[in-house]
Amino acid sequence: MSKKCPITGKGPLSGNNRSHSLRATRRRWNVNLQKYKVEVDGKMVTVKMSARAYRTLNKSTGKSAKEAE
Repeated sequence: MSKKCPITGKGPLSGNNRSHSLRATRRRWNVNLQKYKVEVDGKMVTVKMSARAYRTLNKSTGKSAKEAE
């Protein structure tokens, strides 16, 4: 499965590690993907989405994270 959030479309970013001597080596910042159980069309479905997308979904439904679980 790709390291991309299906809800927001966020994917990994790339950049450089910088040592004290300023040598640059490539690195990636991956998305914080987690497995969540979400109700879709009346059924509970396990979805891999970013933690930020999950928080936003809970905010829009008016439920706290504890109530959603």
